[in-house]
Amino acid sequence: MKYPVLTLKPGRDVHVRNRHHAIYKNAFTSLDGVETGVIAEVRSSDGDFLCYATINTKAYIAGRAIAFEEGDPLGLMSLAIRRAVKLRSAFFQNSDTIAYRLINAEGDSLPGLIVDRYGDTLVLQATTLGMDRLRGWIADELTKIVGALSIYEKSSGSSRKSEGLEPREGWMRENGPEEVTFKERGLTYKISLSGSQKTGFFLDQREMRSIVRSLAPGRTVLDCCSYVGGFSVSALAGGAASADAVDYDAAALERAKEHVKINGIAPEQFQTFSEDVFDFLRRRPLPREYDLIVLDPPAFAKRSSDTDQAKGAYTDLNRMAMQALCPGGLLLTCSCSYQIDHALFQTIVFHAARQANRNVRILGRHRQAFDHPINLYHPETDYLKSLMLWIE
Repeated sequence: MKYPVLTLKPGRDVHVRNRHHAIYKNAFTSLDGVETGVIAEVRSSDGDFLCYATINTKAYIAGRAIAFEEGDPLGLMSLAIRRAVKLRSAFFQNSDTIAYRLINAEGDSLPGLIVDRYGDTLVLQATTLGMDRLRGWIADELTKIVGALSIYEKSSGSSRKSEGLEPREGWMRENGPEEVTFKERGLTYKISLSGSQKTGFFLDQREMRSIVRSLAPGRTVLDCCSYVGGFSVSALAGGAASADAVDYDAAALERAKEHVKINGIAPEQFQTFSEDVFDFLRRRPLPREYDLIVLDPPAFAKRSSDTDQAKGAYTDLNRMAMQALCPGGLLLTCSCSYQIDHALFQTIVFHAARQANRNVRILGRHRQAFDHPINLYHPETDYLKSLMLWIE
């Protein structure tokens, strides 16, 4: 099959030669006559082959590189899917964890495609126009490579809006169960596929949930922005004396209570508070004294223009958490805002410590889950960071 050939302006090929997946609209000499959503061959101003890319002529990032080798681009994409599946098979062979990320977008050289596995169900997100056009082909490839599993699509979010796409949600093949039950490190969780956040669960925090579980014995825990209680359940399973979960989503907190129950934890050890986390932390007195607090808020900076406002929000949140902790308490503080990099996040935490007038030591940094690989050529995949702090 022949693909349209697009040329980059002189000097605009450096990032692509370095295998970065994003090609900005103003890097092309022209996009006239190109049908949006197609796969195109991209060449340098000297005529050198650079990559195959999906094209969205109306988006700021007009090209998304899907293969940097010559050949059949769909065949190369299929190979990338197989490599992604093979990587997970090396690390997820035990039945105590059957939920993990199968494809991590640029982290697996498949920009705009996220696939999470929950047991016998796959949840697919197509966040770019190119992947949206290929979604049927992708579902067929997943069925061939992974097996005849149910595939549910949850394609939504601000990234689709910037691509000119409407949200789409529903079963891609035969209908499967509305609720999916799965295990993570021996703990049981249940998610509703429709109406839930992301693909249903925050799989990228698995390693940090395990760390909290190991540090929890005897502690009183506050789980801020808890969603369905992943950190709370992990802490209680690890021997925490109690856990309080705070989240604005009342339905998510009801599911957190269910998770406590199905894991055999005494319900009196767990309380929920359906309210804004800032309002909760400003309350005096707090419901109890805490010696382990988890801060895992949503992204405060989704665009570079949000950075200043986000810095203020992260500083306030961390300051109040430090003020609420008992001496010798632990604070796990996280940020999933790519615009707030690791160095800036540590600086924010420094200012929060100064304002709280607490001595703070870093005990550890984020432990990356192996199913969320970071593409060395595409640093934007390194979005999640966290610090484990000792508060004196």
